Amino acid sequence: MTKQFLQNPSIECLDEIKLVGFRILCEGTQYVNEIPKVANHLNERLSEIKNVLNPFVQFGAFVVDSLSENQDGYWVCMQVKEYEEIPEGMVTLTVPPQKYIVWRHKGPNLKIRDAYERLHSWMEANGYERQLDKWHLERFHSWNDTENVDVELLDTVNID
Repeated sequence: MTKQFLQNPSIECLDEIKLVGFRILCEGTQYVNEIPKVANHLNERLSEIKNVLNPFVQFGAFVVDSLSENQDGYWVCMQVKEYEEIPEGMVTLTVPPQKYIVWRHKGPNLKIRDAYERLHSWMEANGYERQLDKWHLERFHSWNDTENVDVELLDTVNID
């Protein structure tokens, strides 16, 4: 049985984030299979990305209710200080300054959906409203083993 990492959510305010990596477009049920493949591919090509801030942390980015085709999908990326000579086949994504409720999940990637359900229940119970039309992030500290990922789920909220 895999241990679930339980904790209290925290609030995090992040400045603009510049990301370089790959965009995934597939059927909703396929993301759980495709994201690990693309994460490993990005890791193999890490040396091609200039100005990486932390080579040990990958970011996932998505908009829950995308308002345009440009926001549809999921991005697997590395954070960079600035954009420079983007490698062939990769894309850039700039996430504006936002506020997040952060919940950490350690365990199988198949259980990330359960972690989101717990996070969303906590947010609702504590009066936080999700911003479904904004960028949401997943900050991966470990992604090589799909049975034992370490990821912080950053759910965008409007906090005054």
